[in-house]
Amino acid sequence: MAAAACSRPATHSTADSAGGSIRIAVGIDASYAPFFVADHEGLFKQAGLDVQLVQFGRGGEAVDALSTGQVQIAGSSDTTTIAQLRENPALRAMYSYESSGDYIKVVLRNGIDAPAAGQKMGIVPGLSQISTEKYLEAHGVRPDSVKMITATPTDMPALLSRGDIDGYVLWEPWPAAALSQHTGHVVARTGDYNWLYHHWAITTQPWLAAHEDTARKVAQVLDKATQLVESDPPAAAAATKSAVNVAEDQTITAIKEIDFGVHNLTAQDIVSAQSVVDFYKKIGALRDQPDLQSAMLIDWYRKSA
Repeated sequence: MAAAACSRPATHSTADSAGGSIRIAVGIDASYAPFFVADHEGLFKQAGLDVQLVQFGRGGEAVDALSTGQVQIAGSSDTTTIAQLRENPALRAMYSYESSGDYIKVVLRNGIDAPAAGQKMGIVPGLSQISTEKYLEAHGVRPDSVKMITATPTDMPALLSRGDIDGYVLWEPWPAAALSQHTGHVVARTGDYNWLYHHWAITTQPWLAAHEDTARKVAQVLDKATQLVESDPPAAAAATKSAVNVAEDQTITAIKEIDFGVHNLTAQDIVSAQSVVDFYKKIGALRDQPDLQSAMLIDWYRKSA
């Protein structure tokens, strides 16, 4: 199910740092705007941190890089992180920095307005997959009656254009790509069927145990950066375009659709995470129950907020 890695050269912020260089894994879309703003505005440097942002095309690749020690912190969706907890029990979610029910959209090929048995849906394992199945179930369509075709996000518009798939459920800019190519249209957002995603800042327990002060400084920088994203979308769009070449108007639209802000994880987040575990068990992606109580650090950021 894994696609080939799609990483890009790191952007680099240099400063004297007692904790040494920190490599942070990020994605290549507007949902990572706080990281790009922090780097572009020199916020890491101002906090005395030497940070490299390492870009990956898929969240799963970022989590893999974290597990193998290639990076020390990663931004990743809750669903992607949970899927890897059994294989990587040392993963730790420190806090949430965004959530949304609007950013991930359901795209269907032109001429198709609703899901139906026998259709072909493109999926990316993790957040895209669970969002797709919840969309089908909300419309009374059994997921096992639809053919799921695994591909990378960048492949989806072309697959849709060729008729290889009838739709996909993805984050921007892939819905906008279908619209610009006049091959598909947006029929729903995940919030329309009561499904919200969250992005977590994650690390590993061994690194966190040795660098907790550094991790808190990164959290404080992201806290400030999320506020800047919300207060000045054009500046955030410019920083994002500089980092990953996403059109500025797309980022400004995304900022309207995403709630950015650093928040502590709570007991309710564990309840939500358990629903994701139950989904993965149902489809056979997880066989055993991961230890959510250990993996999710409740109120970790409150101590320094």
